[in-house]
Amino acid sequence: MNYRYLGKTGMKVSELCLGAMTYGRETDEETSNQILDRFLDAGGNFIDTADVYTNGISEEILGRWLKDKNREDFVIATKVRWPMGDGPNQVGLSRKHILAGVESSLRRLGTDYIDIYQIHGWDPGTELEETMSALNSLVQRGVVRYIGASNVSGWQLQKAIDLSHRMGWEPFTCLQSLYNLLDRSIEWELLPVCENEGVGVIPWSPLRGGWLSGQYRRGMSAPPKGSRVEAASKHGWSEAWDIYDNEHTWNVIDTLFAVAEEAEKTPAQVALNWVINRPGVTAPIIGVRTMEHLEDNLGAAGWALDDELLARLNQASEQPLPYPYDAIARSQAQRGR
Repeated sequence: MNYRYLGKTGMKVSELCLGAMTYGRETDEETSNQILDRFLDAGGNFIDTADVYTNGISEEILGRWLKDKNREDFVIATKVRWPMGDGPNQVGLSRKHILAGVESSLRRLGTDYIDIYQIHGWDPGTELEETMSALNSLVQRGVVRYIGASNVSGWQLQKAIDLSHRMGWEPFTCLQSLYNLLDRSIEWELLPVCENEGVGVIPWSPLRGGWLSGQYRRGMSAPPKGSRVEAASKHGWSEAWDIYDNEHTWNVIDTLFAVAEEAEKTPAQVALNWVINRPGVTAPIIGVRTMEHLEDNLGAAGWALDDELLARLNQASEQPLPYPYDAIARSQAQRGR
């Protein structure tokens, strides 16, 4: 597996990041350990979790696996923001919750430090100065190496980076955002911010909950039983069938299967490889539940689609730009003439 610098930092991570969201939920500890072992054998060193994943159990499973490993061989990322209890201060991005959150994550992970500590979303109830100051103090203490953001808008990310530069605080060095062949709106504003500011991008859901895994074909009327999309449809998650059952999705999937056949790869490998090689992307996060899923996903690394196949995927997955991005694009095109 190849390695890349995370944004403009000097830290290198594998071009695939292993997500641990399913650990202790869909994936039991024994299987989780097997997946982690295989990812390590394949050259992976980048693992992402969060305090809320299975209410802390994901971090605990990862911590037990790390116990007999060389900690310096791994880049461990986790997050803070969402409720970890019923109390009024057990949620959000206040200094109180961040400091309590990092201590709890360190304990569950069984480590002295976290490589990347990420806010798991924006907190409108806390002043940004309080959040960024608290995160900076963790870097100064040495319990966190770098900080990152997830699930934020372009203006929120830029505001946080500008504040950190103005105050001399540690800025966000990575962004974790939704990005795949079916969801490209990150390209309108977030990716330009990241490229301009040297922020690494670690996309989540590069296979969109299985939509791009090869399980779905035109003509289906419902998701497979036991699939992530079936669960999403039941619980109102963003991968739900009703959201993606449309002509755009099926056109992308038709093209994905055709390109995969010509490239002699699986649809999942092609969809992942497309994300791996997008401008500004450091490493997509693969959220595998089984060893079979992992083996297929590992086949996405170490190669690139040829230009003609890439162009077909780009064209099929493009969507009309909304205002003001359409006006900006027209202006830039006119200026280039």
